[in-house]
Amino acid sequence: MELPFQITEILERLERSGYGAYVVGGCVRDALMGLEPHDYDITTSALPNETERVFSDCRVIETGIKHGTVTVLYKGVGVEITTFRIDGDYADGRHPDKVTFSRRVEDDLSRRDFTMNGIAYSPKIGFVDPFGGEEDIRSGVIRCIGSPERRFSEDALRILRAVRFSSTLGFAVERGTAEAMTAHRSDLHKISAERIFSELKRALCGGEIQRVLSEHPKIFAEILPPLAEQIGYDQGSRYHDSTLYEHTARAVGAVPDEPALRLAMLFHDMGKPRCRTVGEDGECHYYGHAGISAEIADGLLVMLKCDNALRRRVCKIVKYHDLPVDTSRRSVKRRLARYGAELFRDLMLAQIADGTAQSELGRTRVDAARQCLALADKIAAEQPCMTLKELAVSGCDLRGIMPPSPLMGKVLAELLDEVLEERLPNNKEALLQRAAQIAVEQKNN
Repeated sequence: MELPFQITEILERLERSGYGAYVVGGCVRDALMGLEPHDYDITTSALPNETERVFSDCRVIETGIKHGTVTVLYKGVGVEITTFRIDGDYADGRHPDKVTFSRRVEDDLSRRDFTMNGIAYSPKIGFVDPFGGEEDIRSGVIRCIGSPERRFSEDALRILRAVRFSSTLGFAVERGTAEAMTAHRSDLHKISAERIFSELKRALCGGEIQRVLSEHPKIFAEILPPLAEQIGYDQGSRYHDSTLYEHTARAVGAVPDEPALRLAMLFHDMGKPRCRTVGEDGECHYYGHAGISAEIADGLLVMLKCDNALRRRVCKIVKYHDLPVDTSRRSVKRRLARYGAELFRDLMLAQIADGTAQSELGRTRVDAARQCLALADKIAAEQPCMTLKELAVSGCDLRGIMPPSPLMGKVLAELLDEVLEERLPNNKEALLQRAAQIAVEQKNN
């Protein structure tokens, strides 16, 4: 491994002082995969107070001293250094009740979650891999260290970490590990909403999320209960050739990997089971499902402590995701004016993903939504007037024609409407002339 000079020097300092020292966990995994590590964690045989003495010339923060972790600020970089340890019982299903410090790196590696994260490295010793993590990385396998039942009963967050790694790294979960994940899914309720949402967002933005959703439906339904209704749900429509849950998985995978879009497609059909009707021809319909889905999404995102800006954006996409697609310039301009460029783009991308996830018959709107996106880009390049603020006249300009009154607002709205319809140029002289005509018409009426 090629290490930043600060990390190399920290390891050398500890070793010169007589302690074993290694980088460990995700940075080693990423390096073995040919990825650039984002941060480096160090594990050492030095006890916390011994680490502090080694770095007495640096600022040392007792980040998690109870569990053996201190943060050393070394040459502009903050590095967590943790003593080799053995974890005790996890009574709360999240944190060890106590830890026992060790002088053996193998003890520390044995307490970690997955074999791919149970590898240590030091320039002096090389790789320490007692559980076959390097082979599992080469094979693309997520496997628990030791008993999967024990690993997940200790810390249920590991279930979502496995899901996230499978989605983002493209690794398959080993059978015994997958079975234990499902068996212990109810323990996810011991995890804070913030941690669940953080892992969910990261998993959703992975390149393999469609596969992962399909492989672990009960786990996703555990943290988002309305998904349980979708599993095995026959949509009863010629526009769909899959269950509702599988359609959702496809739609999530078909939209760009942005949190708002992926979340929106995960929630977009949650209201369907609540508003199912059957026509005379036996075809099932779901009138009003978008609005109900938006309400469900809002409640779930509040529960998950989602920030307000993201929550509002997701709920708007869900609420309007099934609007009829009209490729006319007039319609696209009106919707750009109503929703704004960002939301209009989101809605068209949602339409494309939704259509892609349907049967061949249901995919007809995909091309239309793509045409709308292209037309929206063309319109945006022209920088047209889309709002009252961009109109070439204001209320002040109309005072020579009419006194301030509710009529003035109606005139301005009509002027904007005619500009949007391209029946009138956004030109001050033309707008004032038309305003005078409207004022006369309104007065005569």
